[in-house]
Amino acid sequence: MYGERLARWERAVEWPLTIAAVAFLGAYAAQILARSHGAIQGIAEVVLWVTWAAFVVDYLVRLTLAVPRGRWFVRHLLDLAIVLLPVFRPLRLMRFLTVIALIQRNTGAMLRGKVVIYTVGATVLTVVVSALAVLDAEQSAGGTITSLGDALWWAVVTITTVGYGDFTPITVQGRVIAVGLMVGGIALIGVVTATLASWIVEKVSLENRSSAAATSAQVDALRDEIAELRRSLDARSS
Repeated sequence: MYGERLARWERAVEWPLTIAAVAFLGAYAAQILARSHGAIQGIAEVVLWVTWAAFVVDYLVRLTLAVPRGRWFVRHLLDLAIVLLPVFRPLRLMRFLTVIALIQRNTGAMLRGKVVIYTVGATVLTVVVSALAVLDAEQSAGGTITSLGDALWWAVVTITTVGYGDFTPITVQGRVIAVGLMVGGIALIGVVTATLASWIVEKVSLENRSSAAATSAQVDALRDEIAELRRSLDARSS
């Protein structure tokens, strides 16, 4: 009963929470890019807390409906992070981690047939969020990353593990983001490689089964023809 209620709730809030996640990301970007505009920052702050409240309500409802509750809690620690991290207001890096958690929340159910869409979408979002976060950490620190363009270029060369070195973070937060982005890039490549390998193996297996089925059908047809030929010879000899 509770499992069905939980499933219905998750289906009902899927799109509203997706919209809330997009709004959260937009407000997060606005706060960083419009640092000198107090009004925009104030509006963005309100949006951040409103969307955060929606995540809190969703988490508490799902925790209430989950059975067994303890197992669900352990398996959804990422959802707990989405709820708790924005509370640490002095640590702006926490909002970066929250956005990453929001991006990854529903990717576990990705179908292998959508691997290209997933890969492109996850990569673009991760690059943009990382660029915003490193710009937030670096633009007032006197380093080389001072604009969104610099941050995006840095994020691209970092996630691909190229690392030209023309833009480098100098703050602790910036370097933490860099480490996470490098590890995320390697993990993303691993996921794509494993998924493609699994898809190829599945296709080869299906082809082998199809060939085996065709061969078996041919053998059965040949047996029927031989049996029919024997009956014809027996009828003539008699």
